Amino acid sequence: MATYTHGHHESVLRSHRSRTAQTSAAYLLPLLKPTDQLLDVGAGPGTITADLAGLVAKVTATEIGPDELELARATAADRNVVNIDFRVADVHALEFDDATFDVTHAHQVLQHVVDPVQAFRELARVTKPGGIVAVRDSDYSAFCWWPALPELDTWLDLYRTAARENGGEPDAGRRLLSWAHAAGLIDVVATSSTWCYATPESRAGWGGMWADRIINSAIARQLIESGHATSAELQAISKAWNQWAADDDGWISILHSEVVCRIS
Repeated sequence: MATYTHGHHESVLRSHRSRTAQTSAAYLLPLLKPTDQLLDVGAGPGTITADLAGLVAKVTATEIGPDELELARATAADRNVVNIDFRVADVHALEFDDATFDVTHAHQVLQHVVDPVQAFRELARVTKPGGIVAVRDSDYSAFCWWPALPELDTWLDLYRTAARENGGEPDAGRRLLSWAHAAGLIDVVATSSTWCYATPESRAGWGGMWADRIINSAIARQLIESGHATSAELQAISKAWNQWAADDDGWISILHSEVVCRIS
């Protein structure tokens, strides 16, 4: 497994807990059936997982370790969702039998793994014939925003550098289709969608989250310890995110790619 660039600081979890199946898996929802057995790889804090559990018969949620898995377990308990099984698993080598699940799903996962092609192979292996592999990942180089603050350009360069040093690929979105094909998947439909933040409330959420994350989370420690940035430089980036969030003209579009792979 690659090192998870974001870590699990409160600023990271705050963002991840805002995700829902509607905002993050809308491309998949029309394809789900009430009888489906669904594998959710990289469940994180489990908000998407719990939403999906309300639409299918059973969900198996995985994370890379027991502490990470406990975040999803807590969300399920808070919502009184009882049809989720929790397992520690590595997407490169899933400990499930062939053809176990009707749907396998990964949201914002393959950008963080060492071998995304192998991850696709494993997702396909544990999916039943006629079933679906559904993957969605962002593409950092395709993010665009206004106003054009130079500190935010620096933020993007630093994030991409850190992610690649950790073994991931921050521009995963544009590569999903090619990774699926390289894994031997043939019946693949690729689409894209965006998150757009342009209201005072949504800018405060996104900008405030990154203002905190760039100085307090795992990526901050990594950038300073590696010598890529100083504490003062990260403080300047944090200030720029707050400046962007407070600007009435502030706008950002976060591009995502999605693939739906039918297993024959």
